[in-house]
Amino acid sequence: MTQPTLENAKAQAKALRQALEQAGTQVSHAQALELIARQHGARDWNTLHARLTQRNTAPELALGVRVKGQYLGQAYCGEIVGLSGSEAHRHVEIKLDQPVDTVRFESFSNWRHRIRGTLDMDRRSHRKTSDGTPHLSVERVLP
Repeated sequence: MTQPTLENAKAQAKALRQALEQAGTQVSHAQALELIARQHGARDWNTLHARLTQRNTAPELALGVRVKGQYLGQAYCGEIVGLSGSEAHRHVEIKLDQPVDTVRFESFSNWRHRIRGTLDMDRRSHRKTSDGTPHLSVERVLP
């Protein structure tokens, strides 16, 4: 059985709910979503939702993958040389193509050749600067 898109699954749940209502059976929207999820072989709606939205996520981070992003306000490109943890709490180490200066003062510099951080599911670090910007973000995986 081919998997529907998320929009199709929601539309199927709406159609099922309307058909059951016309036949005299009242079901909530949540119940209809659960029934559609089971119809597509998922344990529940949350499982189907995760499966369907996973298709649209960016390529997975992995050792040796080249990435581009921001570190302490500086743009970088580099290669992932260390990776551990779960998707929601991913520890990453990136070897930079060119070092970045992490200090914004003219009187001294702090050049980094490697950077480390812990990323959430949106590939942004949990730690933030005083203005609320994530310390580290991985914006895209390079070819």
